[in-house]
Amino acid sequence: MTISETLAAGHVQRLRRLDCCAVSDALDRLKLPGSVSGLPQRSGQGKLAGRVVTMKLGTGEPPPGPPRHLGCDAIEASTALDVIVIEQRTGIEAGCWGGILTLGAKLHGVAGVIAEGSVRDIDEAITCDFPIFSRGLTARTARGRIVEKATNVPVAVGDVEVMPGDYVIADGSAVVFIRAANIERVLEAAETIVAKEAAMAKALLAGAPISEVMGGNYENMLRT
Repeated sequence: MTISETLAAGHVQRLRRLDCCAVSDALDRLKLPGSVSGLPQRSGQGKLAGRVVTMKLGTGEPPPGPPRHLGCDAIEASTALDVIVIEQRTGIEAGCWGGILTLGAKLHGVAGVIAEGSVRDIDEAITCDFPIFSRGLTARTARGRIVEKATNVPVAVGDVEVMPGDYVIADGSAVVFIRAANIERVLEAAETIVAKEAAMAKALLAGAPISEVMGGNYENMLRT
């Protein structure tokens, strides 16, 4: 493992100990974008976090070269640290991910998928216990409707631009992206927020009044 891969693994481990609300609060503190709502978890259990591998879909002809089914390049480019993030914003109802891809990704060790678009064969993903968060669900195939344009290029999820190598965390609250250049300071800020909230919970359990615990401490949490 290279030095950069070791650093990335450390960042992913720390991110997986957090939740979306803490990371979103950290982004607010640092005045950074990244939070996206409306992408519920469709399969898998618990949170999903990792480094981003992107896939962009569109209409027209696929790139030149030997034919490849959409998603294969992204799966083969991924490791257990990685989450595949898909952009399918054509306006055409068509699945950007399906059952055989889910099985292939699961066997390859991919951490999960986040799709700005609809996925299909979700019952198979549930059976595989493979984490998928998506904008929608469909039974309609991509064949004859949409094609893969590129892997590991910039994509858009909600109003957030996502780059290959960025980081992402997803849970029941939201999906939150963190630029690779900002990951260390976002993790530090989020970990500080989590520690403060843990101290507040401890105070409540010890009998402190909720008005005292949720007063100045909470309101000023993002300022320090």
